[in-house]
Amino acid sequence: MPDDLAIDVRGMTKRFGDLTAVNQIDLQVRTGEICGFLGPNGSGKTTFIRILCGLLRPDAGNGTCLGHDVIAESEAIKRQVGYMTQRFSFYEDLSIAENLDFVARMYSIPNRRAAVRESLERLGLAERQRQLAGQLSGGWKQRLALAACMIHNPKLLLLDEPTAGVDPKARREFWEQIHQLAGQGLTFLIATHYMDEAERCHRLAYIGYGKLLAHGTVAEVIEQAHLTTWSVSGPNLLQLAEQLRARPGVKQAVAFGTTLHVSGDDASALEQAIAAVRTEAHEWHLIESGLEDVFIHLIEQSPDNFAPRARK
Repeated sequence: MPDDLAIDVRGMTKRFGDLTAVNQIDLQVRTGEICGFLGPNGSGKTTFIRILCGLLRPDAGNGTCLGHDVIAESEAIKRQVGYMTQRFSFYEDLSIAENLDFVARMYSIPNRRAAVRESLERLGLAERQRQLAGQLSGGWKQRLALAACMIHNPKLLLLDEPTAGVDPKARREFWEQIHQLAGQGLTFLIATHYMDEAERCHRLAYIGYGKLLAHGTVAEVIEQAHLTTWSVSGPNLLQLAEQLRARPGVKQAVAFGTTLHVSGDDASALEQAIAAVRTEAHEWHLIESGLEDVFIHLIEQSPDNFAPRARK
């Protein structure tokens, strides 16, 4: 593994019976990089994260995480990785400090009290350390969870939709902390559904129902999609959207505030489709495709590989 890669895996595959939840995924993440991990619900993001941190054994594939073999050295990986789950998983009848002390005991951290004290101060929890976890708002619960998964000084943090249900101010503060930690050399793989969060990442990986569909910087992911997008404003946009969706060349017609974004991956075919419904009642402008346009396009181009059963 090159020295600058914290994650370097190839062909990662995980099956559950007839369902292939993770299908031949290659992913490389550099040390100190924040990699956004995106995809619709049920696309395999959580399964892939659990493979990386040694909680699931892949059925195929190979590679390294923090220099350790993802299959043969999963125990060594667990000691150097912090995993923040989707759901708050701490004791609500214990205080912040007591929860952190419990986690420190689990990791057999030497100088436990000092480690808890340092963790409280690092995440701005010291003044609330006696508050019961069950009394915390979503933003403070998030901060406690981040402190807990960092108490053993990991080199890689795997965060699974860490800001779901958190207000915008708390989300912004969280991302400021993430960038500060990345600047200190910590590596992140962060599953998120928020486009503004995706744009804060150094690089992105988009997974659609088990398959990696795009990987790169925001600009690279947008360019790879080869998507042409028009913005249209005017009356009866919902009716116009229905007309456009029925025409060849239109891959999506989606409301964006008071406008409609109309996109396709064949610019000529898209223009022909638009010409058939274009009138003076609407204003049309060719715009740069945004990240959300691209991800909606990727979702719609990704067949659900196991629609009947919900999964993560």
